[in-house]
Amino acid sequence: MLRISHYLRSLDKPEEPSRSPAAGTPRPPVVIWNLLRRCNLTCKHCYSTSADSAFRDELPTAEILRVIDDLHTAGVRVMILSGGEPLLHPDLFEIAAHARASGMLVALSSNGTLIGPQNIQRIVDARFDYVGISLDGLRETHDRFRQLAGSFDSALGAMRLCREAGIRVGMRTTLTEENASQLPALLDMMRELDVQKFYLSHLNYSGRGRRSRKLDAHHQRAREAVELLFARADEDIRAGRDSDFVTGNNDADAVLLLGWVERHRPWQRAGLERMLRQWGGNASGAGIANIDNTGEVHPDTYWWHHSVGNVRHRRFAELWFEQPDPLLLQLRQHPRPVGGRCSTCRWLDICNGNTRTRAWAGGDLWGEDPGCHLTDAEIGMSEPQRIPLEAV
Repeated sequence: MLRISHYLRSLDKPEEPSRSPAAGTPRPPVVIWNLLRRCNLTCKHCYSTSADSAFRDELPTAEILRVIDDLHTAGVRVMILSGGEPLLHPDLFEIAAHARASGMLVALSSNGTLIGPQNIQRIVDARFDYVGISLDGLRETHDRFRQLAGSFDSALGAMRLCREAGIRVGMRTTLTEENASQLPALLDMMRELDVQKFYLSHLNYSGRGRRSRKLDAHHQRAREAVELLFARADEDIRAGRDSDFVTGNNDADAVLLLGWVERHRPWQRAGLERMLRQWGGNASGAGIANIDNTGEVHPDTYWWHHSVGNVRHRRFAELWFEQPDPLLLQLRQHPRPVGGRCSTCRWLDICNGNTRTRAWAGGDLWGEDPGCHLTDAEIGMSEPQRIPLEAV
């Protein structure tokens, strides 16, 4: 995840010694927990392939509460409650309260259709640090992707209710060929609704998203979208707005940010490069962990095809830190032993090989990431050697 606004704001502050661990250093991860798989929508790009039906072997609430205590003991301090649609879980608010009581920051990730006057006060009382609501384009596009007429209006209504109640809200959009041209309108809508955070996710080929990889935004469209976010983040900072722009699932965005700063704030480029190298790019299996509805633990939410253990049977600290799965050890190498264009990229220690699940979907887990939008020249690849015609 690239925290655009954070880095741009940091450039305007006197440099201080970083307190963050060096890239690749084991640290307690942010945990994204899919409490259940049931959802009232069937979105085309869903990584969990959720549906509106019950799923077997899901963790009961008592087990979830026990695991929260276990996570706290392991040092976890940030938890994102997701699904499916987490508001369908009958004990969501009990779970959130238990996590908060243990001292964790707790966020809610929802499609927004189930947030209304009937439960907004419960959401306020839960004191979520952040509520993220998905919006994948304007009305027609969003409803088509979410495969439910009216879901766009419901999501907008949820954002309005949350903001009126003083809840910090984020708009979450997965960039595709179908909605890329609508991004400026979505960003305008963000300001109109007083939404504080915008999270742009690049398409990851997992779950139904794997079958929809043809929807992935072309590299040039992706670059234009990210550059637009840089400009909007900079505008908001200059205007004193409390906003936060973030991108995810394409760590090559950091290199684009470096180029943008070089063009607009050249005197700050060196400082940003130091921060980005300290950040270290893709954190799957290190700074991010995912627990699914049955207790299986994955390197992130797009790794459901591989489990590193189950919290029903092993302590989280044991399976994450003490006796980690071989894949975790590979993912934690910095830089990673990647091939193709990635192997010769001069920015490898910034992006860390980008998103491995896209490479895996292309047939080679450690191959180049097909979603990388940087040109050969930008990554420092040399021109192919040309043999003079006379020599032939």
